[in-house]
Amino acid sequence: MAEQIKVTINEQEFEVDKGARLIDVCREKGFGIPSFCYYKDLELQASCRMCLVRIDKMPKLQTSCTINCTDGMVVTTQSEEVEKAQRAMGEFLLANHPLDCPVCDRGGECELQEVIFDWGDLEQRFNEEKNRAPEKYLSPVIANDPQRCILCKRCTRVCNEWMGEDAIEAGNRGVNTVIGTYGGWLNCSQCGNCIEVCPTGTLLDGVYRHETRPWELDQTVSTDVYGSDGMQISIGSRSGKVHRIVARDRYVNGLNGEFLDVKARFAHEFIDHPDRIKTPMVRYSKGGKLIPTTWDAALKHVAEKFSEYGNGVGVIASPRLTNESVYALKKFAADAAGSDRFAVSDTSDLGPFFDNLSVPLCTHKEIRHAAAIVLIGGEPEEEQTFTAKQIRQAVRNGGAKFICINETPINLSRRATQFVHVNKGTIDAFSLCCAGTADDRLAAEKMGISTDEIDRVRKTILESKGDVIVMFGGELSSEAQALIAASAAGLQGEGRRILLHPLAKYNNSVGASDVTAGRSPVDEVVRRSKALLIGGSLQDPTVLAGKDFLVVQELFQTETTEHADVVLPAASFAEVDGTYTNNAGNVQRVRRAIDPLHQSKADWMITSLIAKEMGSPIVSELSASAIFRAIADDVPAYQGLKYPALKDESNPVQANYALAAGKDISAAAASVRNRIENMAGNGTKNMETPRIGHKLHRLTTMTSKTAQFHLLAHGNPKPENLLVSPLQQFDLEGNPLADSVAAAVGAADRSVPTK
Repeated sequence: MAEQIKVTINEQEFEVDKGARLIDVCREKGFGIPSFCYYKDLELQASCRMCLVRIDKMPKLQTSCTINCTDGMVVTTQSEEVEKAQRAMGEFLLANHPLDCPVCDRGGECELQEVIFDWGDLEQRFNEEKNRAPEKYLSPVIANDPQRCILCKRCTRVCNEWMGEDAIEAGNRGVNTVIGTYGGWLNCSQCGNCIEVCPTGTLLDGVYRHETRPWELDQTVSTDVYGSDGMQISIGSRSGKVHRIVARDRYVNGLNGEFLDVKARFAHEFIDHPDRIKTPMVRYSKGGKLIPTTWDAALKHVAEKFSEYGNGVGVIASPRLTNESVYALKKFAADAAGSDRFAVSDTSDLGPFFDNLSVPLCTHKEIRHAAAIVLIGGEPEEEQTFTAKQIRQAVRNGGAKFICINETPINLSRRATQFVHVNKGTIDAFSLCCAGTADDRLAAEKMGISTDEIDRVRKTILESKGDVIVMFGGELSSEAQALIAASAAGLQGEGRRILLHPLAKYNNSVGASDVTAGRSPVDEVVRRSKALLIGGSLQDPTVLAGKDFLVVQELFQTETTEHADVVLPAASFAEVDGTYTNNAGNVQRVRRAIDPLHQSKADWMITSLIAKEMGSPIVSELSASAIFRAIADDVPAYQGLKYPALKDESNPVQANYALAAGKDISAAAASVRNRIENMAGNGTKNMETPRIGHKLHRLTTMTSKTAQFHLLAHGNPKPENLLVSPLQQFDLEGNPLADSVAAAVGAADRSVPTK
């Protein structure tokens, strides 16, 4: 615990942590201090001068964002002197501001608007002509109104410190300073965090722009449906339509603060897309068409067919479903179908990792403040973006040592203290080095590195004091993951704690693994089953060819539904209640923001209705909370959990995973060693660094429903005219439109006459 000191604020004495930031202390104690450039956990800017306070024994007013608390400090935040200075700064900020609040997307949640109402002045003494600039696009998803900018430079610091991309920078000097990009166009990951932290309407969401006013939206706190980091989001909906998604921290503190990635923030138009499956459909003969029908008829047909096949029914769940839906499918297999054929359609199985877990999982906060981070495989900057952000800040702002072991020189490797570049297909070999199996020479030879590099990695870990995070990607085999999990405890020492972090691929990969103990591989379930019930879609739908009877619960027509005899419309994550479990083991709420569209139903409800029709109800009470209570009873790591305990996501609840220190890993080590020995000794290295966004921007069933993603996936072409939406200048393949409006509109058409 930090040393406590005494500080007096507005004649009230408080005990606070020594060295705490004064502006944070004042706000925590209930004394409002305005600011624009200050942002916790970012480098100090101290340029807006709004957070001025009087500190005894200092000759002038001080910026509270740059002052650390010392014992005996006496502070005044409210006085005529302080108020006059703040009002003057507000007047300067408005000198070039257009005051177009009635038409600004940020109106109603603009920090400048709020601060001026509280600390501003109605008097405006500047008669000079305001700087003017037309509103333009910086990318397909980010618009820019430069005349609203107050030069707080939050966006430039976030782009640098959070993303490590430096895509946005300040140009020119003095009153001509503008926030811009090289060449006027953003070629970056398009995360949109610059929009989130902007205190005014300078940077705008190009997907949501001009749709509604912020106060017209109902805000529902939920969890990201794309990545396994479990980023907290706020879904803005109105009249049954989702209009935008922002980070939860805009309203209440969440684990990811205001950070989101491009998919979580912008790729939400699949929710109410016209291609959604609207009604149950039945294919009455093989090769025939899917015919719309009623729920009653579809459920009766499915129940009768499954009853005919008895225990020949197999069940497969997608790792994108909620814990409740995955559990319902598992219970259906065991109780209604009387079958042990159950699988999760994931790219890798986390079961061996959790079975051999010898140290706890880390939280994302622990990544941010780690002493050392070891990344084995994976590409978190593309697939686990919040984890990557925490790594970047740990290295840049916290001085953490970062070791990257990878077959590819990923973008994150540029931040590494040590980059171990291994041959293609040999990443498993490094797990032998972690396990201390005296196979360093063999592993080094196959990976195409020297044993000195392995020794340096080991030395960095053993010399670190504090938390050492070991994380690994999904390309490692199950045996290699088991080796890392089991051997982690052996790396601990005095003053050094080892924590693990699996880079799971999908939003609920960890949860699906947790609630499906005893599952089988997908291929085995398909091979052994005559009929199948599938929640979601498969990684490889071709394995379904020739099955007698197939039922699929889905949002859209996919390659999996092409094989289906019955397709049942499932609700999206914004239309259901439930939970996901992220890669830190946090069990997080998913909340219904809108009613299910068309005739869709939650996956757990569809499965429960089929089971009920077959005479084997899954739970007595048809509700998500009832199913979660059953999960808590059946899954040891979730025992004692209930929805009320998960209410406060600012203090996330971590599942209680059992530790298995000292477990015998000789069989896993032998399997990995045998695989390594059989590898060719003349491996090659991949020398090409992937482009930013090569996975983030790819078109999937869900992301393809947002038109802007097509442009991002096809190279993010720069339009001829930045004043016009790129969607009006390119088709969805990124080709210029023949009848583009770009040639007809120029900057002169948008300029404001000076007289």
